[in-house]
Amino acid sequence: MNVIQTEIPDVLIIEPKVFGDARGFFYESFNQRAFEEAIGSKVDFVQDNHSRSSKGVLRGLHYQVQQAQGKLVRAVRGAVFDVAVDIRKSSATFGKWVGVELSEDNHRQLWVPPGFAHGFLVLSDSADFLYKTTNYYAPAHERCILWNDSDIAITWPDIAMEPTLSSKDAAGVTLDGAEVFIA
Repeated sequence: MNVIQTEIPDVLIIEPKVFGDARGFFYESFNQRAFEEAIGSKVDFVQDNHSRSSKGVLRGLHYQVQQAQGKLVRAVRGAVFDVAVDIRKSSATFGKWVGVELSEDNHRQLWVPPGFAHGFLVLSDSADFLYKTTNYYAPAHERCILWNDSDIAITWPDIAMEPTLSSKDAAGVTLDGAEVFIA
């Protein structure tokens, strides 16, 4: 696999080695040993999630204040613009974001460590989005930062339509009013 550093050192783009021919393709989508070598630490994934969304759906920016989740995310059908926002108050990159297109064509994955808010915007007609998490979903500890917070200033791709949000995501808070990670 190829590991690409982003502007935030802890967030990594993972590109698997894809073997393709006239029949199709094959790639190893996850290998525990190789992944841990790539990120430089031990990680135990406890849950796999799969969401399907139509074009223009924006999910996020989600995180859990307790039972923080690291996420290894990918789009297996369609394309998304995936975003990670550093919300670790003591981090030199606090409030900064990175975004990357993940698609069925580029096979890229993004490692979003604990301490980050995460979200994505569907760019294709629909997308199937898969992700592994390092901790279980804990609704009581889930929080949401507004996708369009001007202090974070994410440059979302222009999809010629307003994003479709859940009521929970529309009620997100700004970063300056959000519960963040202190350590």
